[in-house]
Amino acid sequence: MLTEKVRAIVVDDERYAREELVYLLTEQLHVDVVAEASSGEEAIVQAVQHEPDVLFLDVSMGKMGGIETAEAIQALKNPPQIVFATAYAQYAVDAFRVQATDYLLKPYNIEELTRAISKVKSKMTPAESKRALHKLAIENEGEIKYISISTILYAFREEQATMIVTSQATYEVKMSLKQLEERLEAYPFFRIHKSYLVNLNEVTKLTPWFNGAFQLEVNGRSEQLPVSRNYVKQLKERLAL
Repeated sequence: MLTEKVRAIVVDDERYAREELVYLLTEQLHVDVVAEASSGEEAIVQAVQHEPDVLFLDVSMGKMGGIETAEAIQALKNPPQIVFATAYAQYAVDAFRVQATDYLLKPYNIEELTRAISKVKSKMTPAESKRALHKLAIENEGEIKYISISTILYAFREEQATMIVTSQATYEVKMSLKQLEERLEAYPFFRIHKSYLVNLNEVTKLTPWFNGAFQLEVNGRSEQLPVSRNYVKQLKERLAL
């Protein structure tokens, strides 16, 4: 609920920076700071232990930097949101790649902190509210594009990149297929293969292949997508076959 306190962990290798942010969050924004950490390694341990709603994370730390820490945090079963709090503006694109909710610059501005908390709270609302925009933000050729989720036909993994195929274009994105699947969990997407994710609303044909596997076609495309036999039963159930 929006009336509930946001549970946060503040991560910064500078003690006074941590203390300042903790003060602003607890005294002025009524956020519940459940832990502090002075390193990325400690942040991961604290996140597992306390299961916060958000990590306020510095970018430039010691052995394990903020971006690397955020990537490790995203691999957790129930990862918290990430808000970067840093003196360096040049890491904003990297922050986007790890799905940061916001990016704050030091010295802290209370209005910007307030907006960041509002963003965190909005993502804590039920799935129906989170689906309102119906768009997916992706980084493409150095720009941030917003594509309509309803236009996504399927996605697949190719070498080190994930490819998103829409009715208008194909985009290469840095996130893993698993991360994309998680971002689309409120929509009718289904994993048909370890390397393929498909929009069930766009499925037009399901054809037997061999050894219990199938091939699948989507609206407006001629290519046949592989359906692993391990996924066939559940796919047919989802398609009401």
